Amino acid sequence: MTTFDLVVSNARIRQANHLAHLGILGDRIAAISPTPLNGAIEIDAKQNLVTESFVDGHMHLCKVYTYRSFGDAANTEYAAGTMGGAMTGIELASKIKETYHESWIYDNARKAALEAIRHGVLHMQAFVDTDSKAKLEGIKGVMRVRDELKKVIRIEIVAFPQDGLLRDPGAEAFVREAMTLGADRVGGIPWIENSDADAEEHIRRMLELAKKHNARVAMLTDDAGDPSLRTTAMLATAALEHGLEGRITSCHARAMALYPEPTFRRLAALAKQAGMGFITDPHTGPLHLRALDLFDQGQAVGIGHDDIEDPYYPWGRYNFLEIAYLASHLLGAMTRARMEDLFDMITTRAAAAIGIDGHQIAVDHEANLLIHGQADVHEVLNHHEAPQVVISRGKVVAETATESTLFI
Repeated sequence: MTTFDLVVSNARIRQANHLAHLGILGDRIAAISPTPLNGAIEIDAKQNLVTESFVDGHMHLCKVYTYRSFGDAANTEYAAGTMGGAMTGIELASKIKETYHESWIYDNARKAALEAIRHGVLHMQAFVDTDSKAKLEGIKGVMRVRDELKKVIRIEIVAFPQDGLLRDPGAEAFVREAMTLGADRVGGIPWIENSDADAEEHIRRMLELAKKHNARVAMLTDDAGDPSLRTTAMLATAALEHGLEGRITSCHARAMALYPEPTFRRLAALAKQAGMGFITDPHTGPLHLRALDLFDQGQAVGIGHDDIEDPYYPWGRYNFLEIAYLASHLLGAMTRARMEDLFDMITTRAAAAIGIDGHQIAVDHEANLLIHGQADVHEVLNHHEAPQVVISRGKVVAETATESTLFI
């Protein structure tokens, strides 16, 4: 009988209607059995839910924990009403970059990454401002964190020209240098440009850069309360023209919520043709893309944390279950079936949306697993506690125990 390096026994997994025993060899799931297995290390899941680790497709890692020093000016504009002042909010938030320095960005980003691990996030697409104000300070600080923690968490760094390319003429050179230094993905925010022509040029330049580096593309599109914004469609069209099908992610796309139905359906069909993934963050603004409609059409849709205590959002603990719990309310995902969909949107579908292959509990797949403290998805979301055990590539990397004593 095989002795596995690690066995997780008595696990409830979403892929089976019986208790399962997971055998892990090295960094891979080597067996999923209805009968007990032998392991050098054995962890009893106690009939609780065991799932894939969480995937965060949208995190501004260079800005975390800056809210107390910055205040409410940007958030007041960005999240007010129907987001008519979103561009003004971004312009106000850019002031924080006057103080950017690799050292404190590293400290804050590392703290957030450790909290991500504790709460079961083992894949992160991290947007890092790369422009004439931020220069490469954020890139250098976050790269240090990525490289130090790479054996536990995969942080995909997006070189992100937050203030635009044509609006910020110096940004493009810094994005190009960031990719040369080792950033993983090419970013963009075309909707912030001053004209549709400039938005299309923004996209064209960044997609050409992505092709040069054989990199994926992740852009913030249509992030304002303006139903005339069409940069999500521009990005999908350009991806088809540049042969980048299946290699692009659109984040936010909030204007989609205001589109007439025929316009939405055209965009959905175009996005599917381009293999575009979507990440939504409904808790950080009053509008959000039509995530469940796209999900039901089979699109790769995930939920992102977006911000943690920064100029755009004053809250956040990197508790990804808390974000899914909020999304349940904001997206109207209240049935048991929809709760299962939400779990896909923080695990398997989220992985597909940002280009991670094979992120599911299956034999020969990487063993990135969470052992929860409850037995089903409803209870896990309802309690939204940190997982009891986090397993990254076959090794236990975090354990959390919660206990209260009542003196009554």
